Formats: sequence, C-alpha cells, structure tokens
Amino acid sequence: MSNILIKAENISKFYRLGLLGSRTLKEDIKNWWQNKTMDENFMDPGFGSSKNFIWALKNINFEVSHGEVLGFLGRNGAGKSTLLKIISRITLPTKGRILGKGRTASLLEVGTGFHGELTGRENIFLNGHILGMKKKEIESKFDEIVDFSGVEQFLDTPVKRYSSGMYVRLAFAVAAHLDPEILIVDEVLAVGDAEFQRKCIGKMKEVSSQKGKTILFVSHNMQAVRNLCHRAIVLNKGEIVDMGNPEAVIANYLKSEKTQHLLHEFQDKNSAPGNEFIRIKKVELIPDYVNESEVIDIRTRLTIQFEFWYDVNEANADLIVGVHLLNFNGDYIFDVASPRTVYEPGLIRGTCEIPGHFLNDGAYYISIVFVKNISQRLFYYESCLSFDVEDYRDNAGWYGKWVGVVRPNFPVLLQPVEN
Repeated sequence: MSNILIKAENISKFYRLGLLGSRTLKEDIKNWWQNKTMDENFMDPGFGSSKNFIWALKNINFEVSHGEVLGFLGRNGAGKSTLLKIISRITLPTKGRILGKGRTASLLEVGTGFHGELTGRENIFLNGHILGMKKKEIESKFDEIVDFSGVEQFLDTPVKRYSSGMYVRLAFAVAAHLDPEILIVDEVLAVGDAEFQRKCIGKMKEVSSQKGKTILFVSHNMQAVRNLCHRAIVLNKGEIVDMGNPEAVIANYLKSEKTQHLLHEFQDKNSAPGNEFIRIKKVELIPDYVNESEVIDIRTRLTIQFEFWYDVNEANADLIVGVHLLNFNGDYIFDVASPRTVYEPGLIRGTCEIPGHFLNDGAYYISIVFVKNISQRLFYYESCLSFDVEDYRDNAGWYGKWVGVVRPNFPVLLQPVEN
C-alpha cells in the first residue's frame, strides 16, 4: 500500500430523483421510510429500479499508484463525474470508501474553486491556501501560473467577467502549478482552444513523468487518453466494465460504442433494394486492419465491394456507377465513378479502394448511384454503409483535432539551395 495513493473500495452512489422544497409531514415520513429501506435493502438488485431512484455508481473498486495517470471513459451519464466528485471529497458515497493521501487539486467544471467576485490574482492565492500552501510557496509559482494561463492582461479583473476559456486556462494553470500530489481533470479542457489543450496535455505529461504526480483524467478524446494515460477504466451505467492498458481498453470501447454498418447482403432478388433496372445483392466495406484491435483508424485501407443485378436490355445503353463518400455533416468528401461501359443484363461486381492515410478521423457514410447514358439516374442506394475513423499518431504529442476533411500523407520535400 506504500505506493498506492488512492484506493476505492466498493464505492456506490444512490440518488433520489425529484424536487426538494416544502413537504408535508406525510412526505417526510415516506422519505424517512425510503431511507431506512435503502439501508436495509442496499444489496437487493431490484431495489432502486423505480424511475424515482438511480444508482449513479455501483460497487466501484480500483487503485491508483504514485505517479500514475488513470483515464476514465464512458458515455455521458455513465458516472465518471460523480466518481471524481467523490474522490475530490465534494460529495460522499452512499456506500464504500475512498482511501487516499496527499493534496488534491480538482478541475471538474468551469470555475471550480474560484470566487467570482475576486480577481484572477486573488483567486490564485486563495486556491493555494486551500491546498495548504504558504504565501511564499504561491509567490514562487505565481509568474509560471500567469505565463501559462495567458491572462496577464486581466489578472486584476474579477473572474466573473472572464470568458469560459479564460476561466479554464487560469483554473488549469493554478491546479497544475501549485504542487498537488493528485490532479483531477474532467472534460473541462474541451472549453479551451486546440493550442491550449496541447499545452495542458504536455503539462500533465510533465508533472506525471518528471514530478511523479498522480492524475485522474476524464476525456472523450481517445487520442488524448491513449497518449497520456498509463491505464484506462470504462464506466457504463455506474459500473466498471473494462480496465487495463489504454490501447486495448479504447479498442474495446470503440467497438462497443460505435454504430457501424459494414455489410448488407440480400439473397432474394425480388425483395432486395432497387427497382426494375437495378437490384442490390451485396454492399460491403472491408477494412485492412493494421493492428489486432480491429478498429478503423486513419491508417486503415478500406475496400468497398458491391454486387448488383443489372436489367437494362437496350442497345448501346451505357452504365456509370458512382460512389459517394460523405461525412455526417452531409459534406461530400469525394465522388468517384466507373468508366462508361455497355453491359449485358446480369450480375455485376464493383470495387473501390480508399487508401490509408487519406481520411481524417470522424464518422462517414457511403451512397452508390447508378446512371444510364450519363444523365438518367436508375437507382440511388443512399447511406448503404456507415463507419467511423479513429485518430492515430505515432508520436507522443497530442494537438487536438486535425484540421480539414482529409489528412493525406503527402510528403513535403526540402533541400538546401546553393548560393
């Protein structure tokens, strides 16, 4: 236990939904009985299933070592923020306990630990005193905090007048520089711009690797979790469903959370999508996975294969098949087509390849259009395939979302020019 900084033992949190305020004696007696029943029936799986009750957390157990960075993943409402609030001593668990040692700095939401009427300067000293630091210690870090936050011009302005981005920049700078043993960071970094997010990730890596600080980190950005964390935990409906190496945990999480439709196949021609000219037999997206996790990322080569029954029996009628790739904002990424060709009626197979290192991370869907004689649309098979592309970078840095709808790996060549 000497190297264990935080230990969660059977943490559970129970909430009763509804309004608090004026109540009758009858309602007070009813609430007292529900509290008593909760204590007596806590382990009953059926208890708390009413729409008026919710288990935000159920029997959470884990340990965090000195200098470790632990990431938390899960959908909104999975219990991540509730767990961090319990670790931060902001709220108490219904059952279980947190064992820990060391000063804790928490950044759970915009404005955490700040007093709106005080200036930025005053809030820096206030937070330092809350952490148990002496004035000289705070003063020794003061210039670093101000420089990192970039709010020097507004340092003597009440923070209630700060924008949300300024608020977060100063709050993170204070939390990261005032030497806590444990730094707890929720998704609030998403408020900042990409450059500031990069600085925050770099600072957390620094305080973890060089100063041995322990970090608990919640984020929906898989690349940040992958590059920063030593371990990751996935929460779902208040329970831990996966824990371990970030790469494996993220792969499992993405496969379970992402909705992908990579194959549609129809054996009966008469009931298949289409019309009297075109009937779809099969459409499939075949990823050439580059790792064992079988997650499509920016490196993955994708092959689109489709088969269709063609039933146009006209002399010299040619056919073009177009493949449209769109993102989920409806933006066209590309529109490619087959050569104009005259075909006999029958089964036809088509193939289209999307090279690796071409698409940016994001969600996409594919539509296929069948056109006769350049201008006459025979059939449009809309949104027949959908898939998600994850980010991947082989360096340790993280710089936020890569700009652009594509991110091709075209080389930029440099050479010195002789004078």
